[in-house]
Amino acid sequence: MLVSVHHYELADPTADEAFREAIAEAESRDLFDLPGLVEYRFLHGVKGAREGRYAAQWIYESREAWAALWGPADDPLPPSEYPQRWRIWEALLGPLLVSDADDIEFTTYEVVDTGQES
Repeated sequence: MLVSVHHYELADPTADEAFREAIAEAESRDLFDLPGLVEYRFLHGVKGAREGRYAAQWIYESREAWAALWGPADDPLPPSEYPQRWRIWEALLGPLLVSDADDIEFTTYEVVDTGQES
């Protein structure tokens, strides 16, 4: 399983409602219905370095599923080759961010297998 955490920096710190509306629109259009994406959630910081700011957690069934969407970690696909639904999501999101949607800060993690089921 792979988890990617995206940090969003809104151009206007008072744009919370617009950000939430963009998420709702994306969900109503099934833009997050991507092969291998098994779960996602949007987060709003309540304490620490990201207090008052947004992030998203994207959970993929496997590294292979993630790479099929975005390319391998050492040779990612260019944005023009992202899935069409994701490009629409970035078009909704882009105007709300301080920089291009493809330039957000993110980290992708592989889930550590401890041999225990959760």
